[in-house]
Amino acid sequence: MESTAKAAVVKITIGPEQAGQRIDNFLFRMLKGVPKSRVYRMLREGEVRVSGRRARPEYKLAEHDEIRIPPVRVAEKVATPSGVPSGRPLLERAIYRDDSLLVIDKPSGQAVHGGSGVSLGVIEQLRLELPDARFLELAHRLDKETSGVLVLALKRSALVELHRMLRDGETRKTYLALALGRWRDPVRHVKLALRRYLDAEGERRVAVDPDGQRAHTIFRLERRYGGPGAGLSLIEAELKTGRTHQIRVHLAALGHAIAGDTKYGDVEANRELRRHGLRRMFLHAARLELAHPLTGQPLVLEAPLPTDLRVFLETLAPA
Repeated sequence: MESTAKAAVVKITIGPEQAGQRIDNFLFRMLKGVPKSRVYRMLREGEVRVSGRRARPEYKLAEHDEIRIPPVRVAEKVATPSGVPSGRPLLERAIYRDDSLLVIDKPSGQAVHGGSGVSLGVIEQLRLELPDARFLELAHRLDKETSGVLVLALKRSALVELHRMLRDGETRKTYLALALGRWRDPVRHVKLALRRYLDAEGERRVAVDPDGQRAHTIFRLERRYGGPGAGLSLIEAELKTGRTHQIRVHLAALGHAIAGDTKYGDVEANRELRRHGLRRMFLHAARLELAHPLTGQPLVLEAPLPTDLRVFLETLAPA
């Protein structure tokens, strides 16, 4: 449904916190509810002007640019869901916060971005909880079912530096995963290249492919448990690269898929685990170590194992 209110030309002068971002991403945020195809058409046909000039989608905004946005009908906002998977405000899940960083313990079941007005993603919910924030963007992503440490930037300068640090391997990200089977090596380096692709249904997938992107994970055995089949193994996974679904695909390729993983896991094992109380993928972003992107202060950011995963482990017998 579209609003019938008369729209008007909007002119925005770019400030320091907005400078540096692509104009298409800027417009997506400003014109929520407008299809991306419409935004790209506005740019292509010159309806959007930057200081009187046309701009390509990849143009990076500069401070003092004046953006002219033409009248456009925006779909009415869908009512905010009455509850979110966490059952509490995300700001109450903050691990660390200052004027440039916000780090939360993301709940399982909530995507970092919302989907088509059906539910609020982490970023959308936090923008509602922080209406006065001039800038708020995700520094990285976690899968919907993955819980744990998630970093957001409250300043563009912090975001740019965080992206550089992540790209250059200057952070240490550690996850906890419960893998199917009996893991034998105390420490194991896995270097299997990964390739992203879309399956027949258009869903994003990742596969091991020698021609794919370099990917490196260090796995450390924490504890073995009894369970379906050959049992289960609690494993610490340290990412040396940050490829999509890297831990999930590396473990599946080794024959130790993550318990509860519906995309790369074992259907029969997952069904049995569900009967025993595991109702989601057992993958948790437990710790992130890095230098503060603006001050250089060493930070160790930790999120405890969520109650549902901890309780499930307590039902298992050590092996």
